[in-house]
Amino acid sequence: MKLDKKEILKALETISVAGEGKNMVESGVVQNIMTFGDEVVVDLLLSTPALHIKKRAEVDVLKAIHEHVYEKAKVKVNIKVEAADKPEIKGKQIPGIKNVIAVASGKGGVGKSTVTANLAVTLAKMGFKVGLLDADIYGPSTPMMFDVEAERPLSVNVDGKSKMKPVENYGVKILSIGFFTKPNQAVIWRGPMASKALNQMIFDAAWGELDFMLVDLPPGTGDIHLSIMQSLPVTGAVIVSTPQNVALADAKKGVAMFQQESINVPVLGIVENMAYFTPEELPDNKYYIFGREGAKRLSEDLQVPFLGEIPLVQSIREAGDIGRPAALQEGTPLSQSFEKLAQNVVQETVRRNKSLPPTEAIKITTMAGCSAVK
Repeated sequence: MKLDKKEILKALETISVAGEGKNMVESGVVQNIMTFGDEVVVDLLLSTPALHIKKRAEVDVLKAIHEHVYEKAKVKVNIKVEAADKPEIKGKQIPGIKNVIAVASGKGGVGKSTVTANLAVTLAKMGFKVGLLDADIYGPSTPMMFDVEAERPLSVNVDGKSKMKPVENYGVKILSIGFFTKPNQAVIWRGPMASKALNQMIFDAAWGELDFMLVDLPPGTGDIHLSIMQSLPVTGAVIVSTPQNVALADAKKGVAMFQQESINVPVLGIVENMAYFTPEELPDNKYYIFGREGAKRLSEDLQVPFLGEIPLVQSIREAGDIGRPAALQEGTPLSQSFEKLAQNVVQETVRRNKSLPPTEAIKITTMAGCSAVK
């Protein structure tokens, strides 16, 4: 049986999409229809990335065609999303910031924020001008780690415009959503609200001249990551993982996210945190309680640089809890580990900038290919 496009269009006129106001055809949601005998492909263009709306649109199309055109039609629905996510700020570069480094992890609990904080202070000790944007909207920990929980960004006038002045400690300029919420207040925001808050901290702040802006991303691969990469041209990404297989599987997904063709952010390398445990009373002993060199082997498998290993030492936790990053303790094996990490990050950033063109802020359009056969 050959399906008729006119009959399909008529069937789709019985469907409306949430927020459009008109039926699917009148509102321009239906972009294209292709038929091949009893097969039909329908391309839809939605203005919202909300999963439940996309799923509802897919189901409605399948149901309409099966009920009004042909019960046994083989239907494939392609859904493209072009959300109006503040196009006026997409791709903006922040004057004076040379390198934006995203620090990410595939899962929570691997010490990503601790590594970011210590990397920031180590870069500052090396003489670089450093900023740290705490983009972990739902679990901001940077204010505590830098002992600035009671601080609040001040307002300053820059070229006739009011800007936020980042809080500064240990030579690092810091902005975090934690400065604007109470310590016991949960941040219950939808994606657009979180993205708006991040954009304000990025573009409405007086960052000044920076050699490095480190962006502490939330765990996983989600909306905040895309918002950051839509807003900023990210120079490169650093992935933090622990050695055990569960963490490595998620770290692999983190690397894959940045390497997607539509994102294409260079991965500067992988850091292995909690690489081994060294008790204070036995400083020469190493206990590989989470496995040995798992992240190093992953970096070799994925052909990305291995940036270094950070031991699991009690003083790292204690230092973070009192707001004085462990890397500030001069001459210790721990500070030397962070120094090696920082040197490798700088080296890979220089290599990346010499061999690759500047990263552009990405333009996200998602395509969800959904098919069903009845």
